[in-house]
Amino acid sequence: MTRILLRASAALLALSSVAATAQSLSPGKVGDNGSIVVTGTRPTGAKPIPMSDWHVAETDHLLVFSKGDQKRLTRIAHNLEKLHFLLSVLLNRVDEPDETIKLGVTLFGDTADFDHLGLKNLRWQQGPYPKHFPSQLYYDPREDGAVLATTHTDQKILLQQGLLLASISNLQPSADGGMGQSMAGAGGAVENARVGEISFPVSADGRLYSGFAQHYLLTYFPAAYPRWYLDGFGEIFATLSTPEDGAIEYGRAPEGFRDVMEWSGRYGLTDVLNGRYLSDKRDWPAWTPYQAWALSHLLFFSEEWKAPLSRYLAAVASGAAPGEAAARLGDVGKLQRELATYKGSKVPFERMTYPADRVPPPIVRQLKQSEAGFVRGKLELGARVEIPPAPPPGTDAETAQRIEKARSKALAARADWLERLQRNAARYPAELEAQLLLAEGECRSGNPQACLAAADRALALAPNGASALAWRGIALAQQAVAGPASERNAGLRAARAAIVRANRADTEAVLPLLGYYRTFAEAGETPSAAAVDGLAKAVAVVPSAPASRVLLGEALVTRRQPKEARKALLPVAKGAYESPERAKARALLEATKN
Repeated sequence: MTRILLRASAALLALSSVAATAQSLSPGKVGDNGSIVVTGTRPTGAKPIPMSDWHVAETDHLLVFSKGDQKRLTRIAHNLEKLHFLLSVLLNRVDEPDETIKLGVTLFGDTADFDHLGLKNLRWQQGPYPKHFPSQLYYDPREDGAVLATTHTDQKILLQQGLLLASISNLQPSADGGMGQSMAGAGGAVENARVGEISFPVSADGRLYSGFAQHYLLTYFPAAYPRWYLDGFGEIFATLSTPEDGAIEYGRAPEGFRDVMEWSGRYGLTDVLNGRYLSDKRDWPAWTPYQAWALSHLLFFSEEWKAPLSRYLAAVASGAAPGEAAARLGDVGKLQRELATYKGSKVPFERMTYPADRVPPPIVRQLKQSEAGFVRGKLELGARVEIPPAPPPGTDAETAQRIEKARSKALAARADWLERLQRNAARYPAELEAQLLLAEGECRSGNPQACLAAADRALALAPNGASALAWRGIALAQQAVAGPASERNAGLRAARAAIVRANRADTEAVLPLLGYYRTFAEAGETPSAAAVDGLAKAVAVVPSAPASRVLLGEALVTRRQPKEARKALLPVAKGAYESPERAKARALLEATKN
């Protein structure tokens, strides 16, 4: 099936009726959707700038960092931008104003490099799936812009272990008339083979496309979604291919699809729709990403299920109970029967053609060593500043010991990370981003004095830099709140003055908006109207971030605006993912009913 530019998919268009919560909240343009490249000649006698083996590819909506193969980086970044365009076509967003911040993507060479980072997904989860389907994807919807990371390494899905046999080639007759193995030098060779193995690869590119598609949906159509739908939505685009300039194919069945459907058995859709599958401990039948693909793919390409899917998603987005939302989908038994035949049928896919100049190739540049030093540190930030809380009073001894062990491990990892940031900042004192990253790490770790020192070093490099001014103000506010009560008001005034300067230096930056609001919230003061408006703008430009959504929901509850508060809170309280902010979001959501 071929799709011509600007023809929208009916099934995906059903999503446009789902509450786009943050898009109605004072949108503001944040981030640079263009790029400037400056080339020139180094003055005679100047020392060469040490370069790294890292490159960054920039497109209108992405910054993609990768080591090594520049050609592969260019292809991946270009394909991700093509996927952005494809989704914009399908969801009728082509040429719409875009206030959102660019997604940061980091690609590592192999699984060992990736695993060594110790990144744990706190605000994004898949499945859960059986152990046969490991994930090598990290996604963090941070309040100042989401980040995504994975490896260049393809994965192998092993459903059934085979028997290892030795097959001997070039056998020669033995002296006793039997068959014997020829000796080395006579051409003999032993080859290993596995008999009965069921396995197939999962491409690293597909893993990335799937994660990006989910990010797109959560960014441009933020709402409470069931997890199975987000998983399946991503998988639909995991098999994306660009066979030629101006053409994109998507929706093909993933490799190994029929094998997985046979292996996993018939999983009851009732358990999926009511959310019971999220805590299912059974080994079989199994819910897998391929089931999620099949269910979402069936609904996506079916005219018959378009309206029921729209009603179902709207019910979930409004906070309806799982059973109530499932009733909006209609005859679940019929859907189950159709899904059972899907594995044996020829599943459809689509091909879209478009003018190739609508998606220009990325701009790629090599990073200096001083820049490359903080690529990893920036990515790790979310995982390092989140420390598990101490066990509450009354916790049994075994559980308390387990919590304390995890807490100690997290604190040690954070200390190591901060020490690395400090070394990088000292090694490259003229590198602005190194000082800013250290300031952020120290402030978010509760070290305002060290944060202030790093922010001041950044200000020495960029006297009117918005980020440096914002971190200076945030550090001053932390000191004021923790300091003597007699000095608090003066300290907060100084903090807010620095943050206001940051906002004036860059009116579209998110950090000053969030920092200004927090000077009120963390001091226990009622935020001003300007602070709440700024927070609403921060949510509008990073709609997928649960932390800023909860802050906004809390502010709106306090201001007795329950309808607006529910819009902000529902994607966190009733959405697909468990997050550190979920419990508070649910409590605030309950408060909107009073």
